[in-house]
Amino acid sequence: MKKIIFSLFSLLFLTNLVSAQVENHAIGLRFGAGYGMGTEITYQHGLSSVNRLELDLEFNGNHEYVNDTQNNYSSLSVIGLYHWVWELEDGFKWYAGPGGKLGTWNSMIYNSRYNNGVFLAVAGDIGIEYSFPAKIQLALNARPEIGLFNYDRGLNIGVAVRYQF
Repeated sequence: MKKIIFSLFSLLFLTNLVSAQVENHAIGLRFGAGYGMGTEITYQHGLSSVNRLELDLEFNGNHEYVNDTQNNYSSLSVIGLYHWVWELEDGFKWYAGPGGKLGTWNSMIYNSRYNNGVFLAVAGDIGIEYSFPAKIQLALNARPEIGLFNYDRGLNIGVAVRYQF
């Protein structure tokens, strides 16, 4: 009886050990540049060994002076992306996939005009990433976005740093 219990415990331990080597989740920050300048809290959820979902919460703000007039712009959006992932070499991967963006924005020209609204856009994502042995992931990606309403189009290029678990 002791051998059976020990064998079951060993099997469970080894199964847990093997599955712990596959990082199904990652969380971190993404710093965007270009059209969609903003900081994002980013989370990845592995669906299988070749695809995953990514959810990002983006904070965007811009304060500038034009002709001695202060312009303020801010937005908050949620981005959902589906990735197909291909391994290049040990640790290096590249990925691509479609997604969408939903958010709210407001702008104010100082002491003059105030606008706000909701926007919706379709997005794509293509990038490359490297996973360090210390479970830190570094990624560089490009996200083209096309607005469906209250949003223009553009290219958001960003760098992400995530912790894998």
